[in-house]
Amino acid sequence: MIADSRQDNTRRAFDDAATDFTALGRHLWDPIGAATAAAAQLGPGDRVMDACCGAGASAIPAAGLVGADGVVDAVDLSGPMVGELRRLSSDLPQLHATQADVTTWDTAGYDAVLCALGIFFFPDMTEGTRHLISRTRPGGRVVFTIWRGDAMAAAGRCLGHAVAAVTDAAPPQEREPHLFDRINKADTYLAWLTELGLTDVDVATHELRLPLTPDLAWLVITGSGYRGALGNLEPDVVEDVRKRYLDSLHAEGITEFDGTTLIGIGLSPRHAR
Repeated sequence: MIADSRQDNTRRAFDDAATDFTALGRHLWDPIGAATAAAAQLGPGDRVMDACCGAGASAIPAAGLVGADGVVDAVDLSGPMVGELRRLSSDLPQLHATQADVTTWDTAGYDAVLCALGIFFFPDMTEGTRHLISRTRPGGRVVFTIWRGDAMAAAGRCLGHAVAAVTDAAPPQEREPHLFDRINKADTYLAWLTELGLTDVDVATHELRLPLTPDLAWLVITGSGYRGALGNLEPDVVEDVRKRYLDSLHAEGITEFDGTTLIGIGLSPRHAR
């Protein structure tokens, strides 16, 4: 039940963020998604699953790589995100956007399965990732992208303190330990993917730094999962949070956000499953 509640909260946050998610895309999601799709070494005619597809940052470039003879099944739990992707990909008939839970997705036999910045949202990160791996054909390619270390953490920290200050709430507590905290370095991520049964595993670091303007700093909040922290606040309160958040960034001397990711690449086991 707790896992289901967390998943619902994540879905609602991304439902609310859908429009600004696209606006943030050209700064953050699009370069990360393009790097994820490129790492899969897709070719014409490939069948691909893009899990946790959002507005298509990796699904759209994947569709371009597989061409008219290929297929990209882009799947996300958020209906507004899927709707945004359908709008953005109306000229790509090979891209099929579907609202569904990727951790129970039935179709298998894909040449490649991609997931950019999604696996750490699963109620059970290990089992959800195992399921995605099982969707590939034997020897198929798997590409999972995660944040490196504390990438993007400054935004969440400053937002949490801003919400607490404006609403007279208790300061945010430390987040509970998560598997992600153990594997968000290249060596530990590689070891974890290997433990899951992937072969020929490699981890590439995709460096990305965002020079901050006030507009972009706030877009990082409203166009990402951090949007969930604003969900129950009145518009005037949100505006106060925005001002306090920007003041906090300035006080800490934060002039850029670290959007660096780790791209894990491997092959599904070749034996029949």
